[in-house]
Amino acid sequence: MASSVWSGYLTFGLISMPVRLFSGARSSGISFNMLHRDDLKRVKQQYVCPAEDNKVVERSEIVKGYEFRKDEYVVIEPEEIKKIEPKTAKTMEILEFVKSTDVDPVYFESSYYMLPEEAGRRPYALLTKALEESDYVAIAKLTMHNREYTVFLRPRDGGLMLHTMYYADEVREVEGFGAPDVELKDSEVKIAHQLIEALAAEWDPEKYHDEFQENLKKLIETKLEGGKIAEVEKPKKLAPVVDLMSALKQSLAEMEGKKKPVAAAKTAVSRKTKAKS
Repeated sequence: MASSVWSGYLTFGLISMPVRLFSGARSSGISFNMLHRDDLKRVKQQYVCPAEDNKVVERSEIVKGYEFRKDEYVVIEPEEIKKIEPKTAKTMEILEFVKSTDVDPVYFESSYYMLPEEAGRRPYALLTKALEESDYVAIAKLTMHNREYTVFLRPRDGGLMLHTMYYADEVREVEGFGAPDVELKDSEVKIAHQLIEALAAEWDPEKYHDEFQENLKKLIETKLEGGKIAEVEKPKKLAPVVDLMSALKQSLAEMEGKKKPVAAAKTAVSRKTKAKS
């Protein structure tokens, strides 16, 4: 099992349970090294001190400092940070339960699996079941990575997921965001609904892939084999929509045209299966 990123106690009311957190998701992709073009050797990153003729500074000589005035710093030592850690560094207290639909996903930051220690299995199962049977999720506070988070706890597949959340002052507002003040025709809205239905499908995360990363892998393989790099076809520049209704009808026709071969293939497979049985 992967190493946990936090361990401590989850509490609500007088109930306490030891738990651990494990990273729930992380982005992955091809990484490149920085090379010197002349000899293709990896370059090294070094810290230098401009006050000492750019002398190279070892990591053991580096401290953390907060700039309180231009070019003036107060040094903060690791043990000093330890002294001011709040109780949420080791105890995650549930503050309240809220309706899951009331929390806007814009507040979600990172995801973690929460697993109970042996002594916490029963209360963990109880909390999970209670949340599964209600429309509520738990809101708690947790200190991790030198920061106190508001966190969101929800049931998933018989366990609990934890999501760290942004604070309200971290969620930015964008001027002009929102539905523009325009008048829409009922016929336009009707076809828009039909277009949505034509594209409707069951959620399946397995069918989505990072095409850019796949193309990068192909690029690397091609260069290693000495082949010729094929350029990916770029989309045509789309003109602004002048006739919204016409564009909607054309889009719907194209979507239905794409779905017909798929539906026909499914029907053929279904008939073959019935014939065999």
